[in-house]
Amino acid sequence: MVALWKVASTSLVHDEGLNNVKSSKFLLQTTAAITASALLLAGCSSSDEASNSSSSAQSSDKATSASAETGEIAGSDYAPTDYDDVKDGGTLTLATYEVPEQMNVFHADMTGPTRTLWVNYNPQVALYDENGEYYPNPEYVTNIKEETVDGNTVVTFDINEKATFNDGTPIDWTAWETTWQVNNGTNPNFLVNSTDGYERIATVARGENDKQAVVTFAGAYPWWKGLFNTIAHPALKDVDNFNSYVKEPHPEWGAGPFIPETFDFNTGQVVFVRNDKWWGRPAKLDKKIFRQMESQAALNAFKNNELDATSIASKERYAAISTMPGIEIRTATDPFLELNAKAPQLDDPAVREAIFRAIDRETLSKIRFNGLPYSETPPNSLVLYPFQEGYQDNLTKALGNDLGPEAASKILENAGYVKEGDYYAKDGKTLELRYTLFGTDEASRASATATQKMLKDAGINVTIDERPSAEFSDTIKQRDFDILPIAFRGSDPYGVAYFGQTYKSDSQLNLSGTGTAAFDEKIKELQELPTAEEQIKRANELETEAFELWGLLPFANGAQIVAVKEGLVNSGAVGFSAPPIEAVGWKK
Repeated sequence: MVALWKVASTSLVHDEGLNNVKSSKFLLQTTAAITASALLLAGCSSSDEASNSSSSAQSSDKATSASAETGEIAGSDYAPTDYDDVKDGGTLTLATYEVPEQMNVFHADMTGPTRTLWVNYNPQVALYDENGEYYPNPEYVTNIKEETVDGNTVVTFDINEKATFNDGTPIDWTAWETTWQVNNGTNPNFLVNSTDGYERIATVARGENDKQAVVTFAGAYPWWKGLFNTIAHPALKDVDNFNSYVKEPHPEWGAGPFIPETFDFNTGQVVFVRNDKWWGRPAKLDKKIFRQMESQAALNAFKNNELDATSIASKERYAAISTMPGIEIRTATDPFLELNAKAPQLDDPAVREAIFRAIDRETLSKIRFNGLPYSETPPNSLVLYPFQEGYQDNLTKALGNDLGPEAASKILENAGYVKEGDYYAKDGKTLELRYTLFGTDEASRASATATQKMLKDAGINVTIDERPSAEFSDTIKQRDFDILPIAFRGSDPYGVAYFGQTYKSDSQLNLSGTGTAAFDEKIKELQELPTAEEQIKRANELETEAFELWGLLPFANGAQIVAVKEGLVNSGAVGFSAPPIEAVGWKK
């Protein structure tokens, strides 16, 4: 069992890439640059062109701002620019903490960089404006109609006549059907990162012609805009094809303004060029390059003009970059989740509860935001963020105010642990945990050290296990860790839609191992409520129960702070936004 923490974005933005992509799903990301001190797990998805997006529940599509020491931080800050005002040509060079082996964005083993790279050569069906409001990408969908028929939400997608996959297969209603079938959880051979929303669909059918997809839900479903933000090639109906993306990007099954020229899993470099099979507006950039780098290497590369953007959401990075000439700093809200995974030493719920009570979240928050023009009070929900309508303090109802090392020690002693020297032991085994840390970020190290001290004061021995960021995916796949600072990034404002992804016991992304069959039934009932307002109300009620399983603990939200080379537009701190990928480039 593990704890899950909600944390702020950090220096690496986890991939140093800036892909403006939206998706309903959550994704795993390393917190190489996050002041992660955690033991937790939860979900979110997507990444963006200069930092990753975020997921949270919200009763409307509007992204709001968070307060900072310097005033209000916008929901997005990425220099929105009309396509015609962007230069033709040029190269954009970014960093990623890994080139992951799993390149199928729907697969359970995908990570943040999977989506960062995926959006460059696969359909970007949904776009979100600077206010985080959804609209379909007209290159793929020319019109959407939502209606209620016999109590069921029915959404009709009119598909662009020109839309075609790179192998010549028309993009038609069967792509929507395939996306639903691989993600709805009915076939256990498809190991997907989320079924949320897709399992609520009753049918996906051909409309008036092949270029119309009619999606009918079983009952009302208020979060449909979070689905089909990207789509799957019909070839993925075959499980073997679905599983064949390991070290194989399959550009032939993709579509979009870019196509891979180089995809080197050994050297860690990916190069995208314009796609001559693209029917829409040509990509403004001639080329996009992603290079695998550790956090410090990426910072140095940006200073040496080898990269065009980097996150500076840590004290060291902000100080090193903020006064650099020829750059622009873009700041936006960045709801974020950090998580850990299941470990044998954490099977005892008393140990998990003791850890939660021992952690001083205020201190970790101060460490995280030290030296930045931002501060916040630690949030008390993973369902909604404090700046969203409907947010409630659900954690205090579960945890109360009995906190600190003495409270943690009391929990352990009541569970049969006995102090032997500095640390507790039970049945002859000392309570020892590893804190696995990726990358070279100093803020992350500081949080790790602080967490280590907090837990030592409570009688829990923690060692810090540092590894290169490139080992992130293998570590997750093999679950070779005890405590792991990790994050799920999300991209849309429909977080309640992913309550099951966060808390269900059988969720592929709930690495915490918490949850029960009985609680899963309550989540199912929540998901069947007809309105967003009703679901938000019930989710707040259920979250207190979820916290009492001692698996997930909110830590911080934070802000995206991104440095970009002067003139880079439609890229930066995108928040809930996702401009079209072909419009990213350099201002005329």
